[in-house]
Order: sequence, then C-alpha cells, then structure tokens
Amino acid sequence: MTTETTAPPTQVYRVWIKTTPEKIWTAITDPEWTVKYGYAAPAHFDLKPGGEYHSDATDEMREFGEQNGFPIPDRIVDGEVVESDPPRLLVQTWRMLMDPTTAAEPYTTLTYLIEEMKSQPGVCRLTITHEMAGAPATATMVAGSPLDEAGGGGWAWVLSDLKSVLETGTSLSGR
Repeated sequence: MTTETTAPPTQVYRVWIKTTPEKIWTAITDPEWTVKYGYAAPAHFDLKPGGEYHSDATDEMREFGEQNGFPIPDRIVDGEVVESDPPRLLVQTWRMLMDPTTAAEPYTTLTYLIEEMKSQPGVCRLTITHEMAGAPATATMVAGSPLDEAGGGGWAWVLSDLKSVLETGTSLSGR
C-alpha cells in the first residue's frame, strides 16, 4: 500500500437511522452485533477511559489473505477508549494492523456521535469523525474505494451496512 494519499486527514461520515440511540450504541460496541455488518469482525470494548479496544480477524479474512499471499494477524484493529458516554458518544484511538503500512502509522482518533432527531421522532443521526493526522495510508484505506467490489468501502460501507442491519435485520451482503 502506498503512503501517498489525497484522502483528507480528517474524514466525517454521517447516516440517519430509524432506530433508537441505545440500539445504535449496542450495534457499535457489542461483538455479537459487530459481526452482523461491515467487515463482520467482532469488536471488543472495555468502555471506560483507558479501556482496551480491539477487533479480531475472521476466518473469511484469513482465507482472503492466504489466497492473496499475505498473512492476516489475529488482531486486525486495536486502540483505547478515550471517552464513553452511552448511548451518545464514544471516542477511541484506532490503528489498523492488517497492513504493515497502516500498522506502522500512529494511532488515529475515531469519534462516534449518536443524536436523536427531535424533528423526526424515532430517527437518529450517527456521525463518525476519523482524525488521521500523520496516518496517510490509514486515511486512504478508511476512505474506501468506489471501484473495489471486494470490500474496500471504508466507513461509508460500514455505516450503510449498519443502517441496513438495524432497519431491516439484514446486511447488504445478505448475512
């Protein structure tokens, strides 16, 4: 992966979901939910400042790596909880370990903000802000590629899939 990028160092993604803040919070922080959308990797949080965060590789990820000639580590993302205010705000550090280039970059900061829409009862806005100063390879990776059908959709893909699962019970991939 190249370290040159045109992806901005701070990226903001937003989606409106017809559900409650509590359900969104659970879908983000509960490993039984995180396997239902996005890249289907279980995410584990110790939801207190300084608490550990990590996400583990799936068998599907390991198989993909083997088929393409690169190893996938057991732990694919790690970080630390900075702030936890359920079900409204989660701030954490975040580092992608699947690729040697992103693993060598500094930790980035990921913020989830869940807001109930007073003008539309039963609808919440979920905003993800990912600050990646000094991590250009990570910025490129999380921006996703609109041409990559094999799963390179980044945060836009993850949020779209999360919305689908919460509103319909089914992921975009049919899981």
